[in-house]
Amino acid sequence: MKLISFLHAGRPGWGVLRGTEVVVLTPVWPDVIAALAAGPEQIAQAAQAPGRSCIALAHLQWLPPVPAPRKILCVGLNYGRHVQEAGRELPAHPSLFPRFADSVVGHREAVWKPRASDKFDYEGELVVVIGRGGRHIAAADALSHVAGYTCMAENSVRDFQKHNAQVTPGKNFERSGAIGPWLVTADEIGDPARLQVISRLNGEVMQHGDVSDLIFPIPELIAYISAFTPLSTGDLIATGTPEGVGASRKPPRFLAAGDRLEVEIPGIGILSNIVADEPAAQPGDAHG
Repeated sequence: MKLISFLHAGRPGWGVLRGTEVVVLTPVWPDVIAALAAGPEQIAQAAQAPGRSCIALAHLQWLPPVPAPRKILCVGLNYGRHVQEAGRELPAHPSLFPRFADSVVGHREAVWKPRASDKFDYEGELVVVIGRGGRHIAAADALSHVAGYTCMAENSVRDFQKHNAQVTPGKNFERSGAIGPWLVTADEIGDPARLQVISRLNGEVMQHGDVSDLIFPIPELIAYISAFTPLSTGDLIATGTPEGVGASRKPPRFLAAGDRLEVEIPGIGILSNIVADEPAAQPGDAHG
């Protein structure tokens, strides 16, 4: 199944993709996190019930598949060939940092090139969506805790990322990343190590990596993360980006307003976003 979160007539909702329509399940569970807690079998049964309302995809504004996760945890330098292009040594433990929910938008929404930097870089990633939470999850059991997978343009503001040893500022500019277009349930994917991550910039392939190149595979990531923090239904784990990022190219290739960035994971979908300059004034900005 493909699960979609959206805005329609200004109201948030979610549902199951059926052709070019979404079977709306908001009356059954208020959001996708509540549905994932119930389990995929219950979601499938609800979607097949007679009388469900449907909305055409063309009439929706896309939200991230999980619009308000409790945690978004990202893994840095987790592809072997990406570590090589960065000139770094293989890490002994996963490098983790948080992302805030307001730093990402949905499919077909504009991502913002920050006013504060001209070193806005692309990063395509596979994201794991937790279905069944827990602490101290064994790697051997980890995939049974996965609800599904989605695509992410994780993106980085490189100069802010390198201001200190902690990369968090460069990873959390407002609307700098994107997640979507939907969540594909784990039963349709099987072994995630067989997946590929492809990033295209204005139609040109910039990244093309195999998830099998992960230094810390998904079961190990879930085991490591759950050793120090509880994982909850709807939490997201971005698993790292393959080689080919803009900062490592000669000359570097950073994102600019008007660029189209696509992250494709065959078997999951294509996340597509246009880059726009961050507006000169935003609601909530401080005023003198």
